[in-house]
Amino acid sequence: MAPAFSGFALDNREVKVGDLFLAIKGERVDGHDFVPKALAAGALGALVERPVGGPHILVSNLVEALALFARGKREEFFGPVIGITGSAGKTSTKEYVAAALSPLGPILKNTGNRNTEYTSPLVWAELELAHRAAVIEMSMRGFGQVAHLAAFSEPNIGVVTNIGHAHAEMVGSREGIARAKSELLEALSPTGNAILWAEDEFLGVLKSRSRAPVITFGFSAAADCRVLKYEPLSWTECRVEGVLKGQAWTATLTSVGRHMALNAAAAVLTASCTGVPIQEAADALRHAVLPPMRMEVRDLHGATVVIDSYNASPPSMVAAIETLSEIPAKGRKLAVIGEMRELGDQSREGHRVVGLALARSGIDEVILVGPATESTRDACLSGGMKNVRMVGSRDEVTEFLRSVREGDVVLIKGSRSLELEEALTPLLEPTA
Repeated sequence: MAPAFSGFALDNREVKVGDLFLAIKGERVDGHDFVPKALAAGALGALVERPVGGPHILVSNLVEALALFARGKREEFFGPVIGITGSAGKTSTKEYVAAALSPLGPILKNTGNRNTEYTSPLVWAELELAHRAAVIEMSMRGFGQVAHLAAFSEPNIGVVTNIGHAHAEMVGSREGIARAKSELLEALSPTGNAILWAEDEFLGVLKSRSRAPVITFGFSAAADCRVLKYEPLSWTECRVEGVLKGQAWTATLTSVGRHMALNAAAAVLTASCTGVPIQEAADALRHAVLPPMRMEVRDLHGATVVIDSYNASPPSMVAAIETLSEIPAKGRKLAVIGEMRELGDQSREGHRVVGLALARSGIDEVILVGPATESTRDACLSGGMKNVRMVGSRDEVTEFLRSVREGDVVLIKGSRSLELEEALTPLLEPTA
């Protein structure tokens, strides 16, 4: 008996028996060349754009074929669909929104970072009758991408976490980022809701592009869902108090940072739009599990290492630095700060902003990784920080980490491509 269809695989090394292998042609690697290996590993066949040996489905455009598949599945679902985009905090917000919606029942959501034109459609392959809502994270690497993802997911509610600097080189400017993120808001129905950050510099631009009524979250009095108090309890827990529609709510999060409090407020506001009672939504946030390397805490021989190196943008950098600054430590406060990539013309200014945040943070010592951090170093020095230096390799980061002592707290943050967390690995391996 032939194996039953079990799912999709994008990498021949991750094929399971019964998978359909997607032959994606990238800039450096062509998935069509790996079809034989995928079939040998147990794939039922391959979805391809040109003929290959073995069982396959030939399509003229793989992206459009996946979108058609997802659209067909979406038409079978009648619950609320929440689309989430933004320059920073998309994945954490997605997890908080899914948790806040959980009183409704099982929630369909992206797992990991499946948020592209190739991976986002596959979320809909997991749709089951039991699902009561869907939360779809949407990445943006250029104009038209969010519009494409929204076209087949057809969200009722759109959440834009913030407009930062990430991917500015692909759309020219922060104004371009706002325009690209607004594609989610332009896809909404007038009967839906657009959920935006009240303090965003581009709030007016986003509101002007939304087809749905706008409601906001934030710390300011103007926010519809307002954070009244944020209190870190430890490096793995904080308490957030807020108010929505005149009703007070409190939440305990298993992560820290004022940016996490904002994500929580966005989640409570989103859930309330679907009918979840406000405090029930807030209570459910305790059960959110964030993916690795997002304010992830590890122990290093009695020192606390906080890894937030999944990605980096100026707002997320500043948020992590402020979090390190405000939580007490028994020992020193140290930071390993890597450069931020894909900022385009905004790179120098973005790195300067991070340096100014470091200078006012009170952190005891900082090392900077990557040539773009020269602007960060200069801003640190001009702001009065003396114990700051640039290093050129991950091995030097490892040597820096060897100097930490019991009671110290170390923040590690930088662009994903730097893989700064790997500097910690040699120090955690058992010695002979």
